[in-house]
Amino acid sequence: MNKILLVIQREYLVRVKKKSFLYTTIGVPLIIIIFYASIIAIGMSGGHEKNKIAVIDEANLLNNGMEKAKDDGAEYVFITGQSPDSLKVSYKGKGYDFFLYIPPFDVTQNTTHIQLYSQSPVALNQKNKIEKAIDNAIELRRLQSVNISREQYRSIKSDVSIENKIVNGREEKKSVAGVASGVAFVCGMLIYIIMLIYGTMVMRGVMEEKINRIAEVMVSSVKPFQLMMGKIIGIGAVGLTQFAIWIVLIVGLQFLLPIFIPSFDPASIPHAGQMPGGTPESVSMLATMRTGLHSVPWGLIIFCFIFYFIGGYMLYASLFAAIGSCVSEDQNEAQSMVFPVMMPIVLGFVIMTKAIAEPNSPLAIFGSIFPLTSPVVMMGRIMYNVPVSQLIISMLLLVLGFLFFAWLTAKIYRTGILMYGKKVSWKEMIRWAIRKS
Repeated sequence: MNKILLVIQREYLVRVKKKSFLYTTIGVPLIIIIFYASIIAIGMSGGHEKNKIAVIDEANLLNNGMEKAKDDGAEYVFITGQSPDSLKVSYKGKGYDFFLYIPPFDVTQNTTHIQLYSQSPVALNQKNKIEKAIDNAIELRRLQSVNISREQYRSIKSDVSIENKIVNGREEKKSVAGVASGVAFVCGMLIYIIMLIYGTMVMRGVMEEKINRIAEVMVSSVKPFQLMMGKIIGIGAVGLTQFAIWIVLIVGLQFLLPIFIPSFDPASIPHAGQMPGGTPESVSMLATMRTGLHSVPWGLIIFCFIFYFIGGYMLYASLFAAIGSCVSEDQNEAQSMVFPVMMPIVLGFVIMTKAIAEPNSPLAIFGSIFPLTSPVVMMGRIMYNVPVSQLIISMLLLVLGFLFFAWLTAKIYRTGILMYGKKVSWKEMIRWAIRKS
């Protein structure tokens, strides 16, 4: 046990003292908080682009009404006394950005031949606004044709919004489906990235020691299994250290947001009037996110994240370590060997995207229990009240899966770490794993 601790200490200190560790540990939170602040700043700012659009309305559909629109981000100028063919050639020279042509048509028909001319693709947002204005005009004409006013139509039309309440004893919390899905996706994505990054870090560390003949010296003092476990745990401790620092820095840096965005006050997000400069839609979105985050079971999320981070990392790190012990300087050989190990991780990510939409589907349940995919898939389901029995089974199988793969890969590691000048196949690795010691 003391020898494993010595290997852990060596692996941990060697990596923590590197400049790359310092750069990534401090740089990642800064990038995240800058990205976060940019999203808020962009969401709170209104649009400033103004487009000038020439309109020929031969159907008299709009009644020169679009020129009065205030929030379209465009100026509509209705042209009369000029043919569409001549204007679509000359509109740019007259200072217009686009040319909208509405030919005569029957508003009771679903098909029209309305055309928008431009010299480059029109921005999707602008195109949607123009289409919405035309749809509203057609809708109004159709209502008038059956003697129904817009006010009567609005009184008939239903726009139901169901509020989701989470009941926990006497406590009620408002849930927001989009926020729940976002938190589940981010957690699953982080586990996915962690297993890939730190797993390959273990593989590269083993490869470097084998290539530089350091492993031969170390194996003379410690058993191969102790060396492998010490390396896995040491690099895993580096990962946990980084995440702990990231959390502290991200939380701390959020308090600096009001300095860079003076109008941003988290306590006043629900009140649109308290955020000058922001549009009501963006303020409403931020308020909804804040409300949804309050309903997240953070205690359960953090506990499961740490458990599946450690469990998933330990399981896959043992597989990556076994591969690293069997390859030499050839990087192509390492990539071909690692592909079968990465397939379950990628499969887990694919199942997770399905599990967020259908958390209780058979595929989601299987993916959250099967040890090779459970670290990613379970984090995608954890927001949706996973039965305790399934959570316990998933955790138990993950622990057993790690012990099983650690036992197999240790036998591969013991042979592969001292083998040079031979290209090892998966068939040979399996033979090493199943042979009796």
